Amino acid sequence: MATVRLSFSPAPVHVRTARLVGVAVARRAGVAEELLDEVRLAIGEACTRAVALHRQYGLPDLVMVEMSDSDFYTVSVIDRAPIEASVGLAKLPPDELADESLTDEALTTGVGFALLAGFVDDLQVRPVEEGAGTEVRMVWPLHRR
Repeated sequence: MATVRLSFSPAPVHVRTARLVGVAVARRAGVAEELLDEVRLAIGEACTRAVALHRQYGLPDLVMVEMSDSDFYTVSVIDRAPIEASVGLAKLPPDELADESLTDEALTTGVGFALLAGFVDDLQVRPVEEGAGTEVRMVWPLHRR
């Protein structure tokens, strides 16, 4: 079992690097080739969501990404925004997400959950164990030979 940890400042430019690393680790772990685009999109969306939350709340904390390949390929993206920010937007109905008064960051955060649910069959969103923040955990099957 290998675990790769990545942390980056909450700047959009770092999301691309997280996607590239995530796909490289997924490929090495044995994720099926046809799932790699899904992995890339999901990691990008989860990281974009975390960066948007950090920027919205002016948080200098690093965005954390952890990837492991035990029985499955698991990616966790951790932000440090107040949990109500994540939970509140995740529950907004689509017509309220279209509200023009929402900031770009708030819209990115709310739409992010809907997109992630479309990319990932095994998706969990939960509060972090210590302090403020949310963990977005995504899991894909491995096809080791």
